[in-house]
Amino acid sequence: MSRDRDPRTLRRPARSALIAASVTALSATASGCVVVHGEREILPSTTRAEAAKALQEFTTAYNEADKAYDASLDSDHTTGALADIDSARLKAGKANNPDGNPNHSPLKLTDAKYTIPKKAGWPRWFLVDAAGNKGGTARWLLVFTRSSLDDPFQVAYLTLVTPGKVPEFKKDADGWAESVPVNSTGLAADPGGLSRDYTAYLKNGGDTFADGFHTSQWRALREKNSKKPGLVTQYIDEPLTNGDYQPLALRTADGGALVFFTTRHYEKQTAYAGTSFPVPNKDVLALTTGEIKQSLLMEFVSNEVALDPPKGSGSQKVTILGRIQGMTSAEGS
Repeated sequence: MSRDRDPRTLRRPARSALIAASVTALSATASGCVVVHGEREILPSTTRAEAAKALQEFTTAYNEADKAYDASLDSDHTTGALADIDSARLKAGKANNPDGNPNHSPLKLTDAKYTIPKKAGWPRWFLVDAAGNKGGTARWLLVFTRSSLDDPFQVAYLTLVTPGKVPEFKKDADGWAESVPVNSTGLAADPGGLSRDYTAYLKNGGDTFADGFHTSQWRALREKNSKKPGLVTQYIDEPLTNGDYQPLALRTADGGALVFFTTRHYEKQTAYAGTSFPVPNKDVLALTTGEIKQSLLMEFVSNEVALDPPKGSGSQKVTILGRIQGMTSAEGS
């Protein structure tokens, strides 16, 4: 699996996961047991044992869903951007292979490292950094989250990052990490605004983000593909920040933050008058409604992970470390 694929083809991301939380805790006192409410108390989002169990359950469910091309088999273990991308991939796979995935190969995650923040309120969440048997040497970053004690642990974010690029995290004496508020003012960019900043950058450029594969090079590629013989492509980018798409950030050892966020992207391809529209691949067609006569509007969901430096130190540009994007629907006209 590649970190990014041609935006005109259906992405086939992988997964592995975690993120979780705990909400209530019991602490013994001289007068007996007292309920400590997670909404108010600063507590670890989950235990290390629970985090490992969540990862195992996610991987098992993902493999079952991938083998059968059945989104119902892992729907309890995904949410947000990953759920959008994964369910669309499985839907297309099922349409083209009703009997299941003929190329199924089980995902295996090893060398898992768990970063669990202490925080108050919801969502409770944690990060898994693991090696996978797919995606080359890239590290798999999975963010598990839940919004109440009754919710299961679900993976909201899945990205692949080059080895050595995952930063060191700030941790206390007990090994618990620190969650960064999305409205933090001590960083080069507001974590809660990165989705909006990124979509604005893709349209107009600017100096918020460092040059790289997911920034300057992607803008250059889209510009190149905007006009081809017989075909014009238009792009619209939108931030996604609410509910299961809310950004999540961890404090790094240097005072910065590692931020996970989501964006939505549209690509409209229109054939010139008098020319025929190029036939999309079968996965795109499986997700397309309407008849493709002269144009095709495709919708994609993308989840990014970015390194947001502390304000006033060194470079003040945000670096996009990884991005997974998948087509979720299309409409012909």
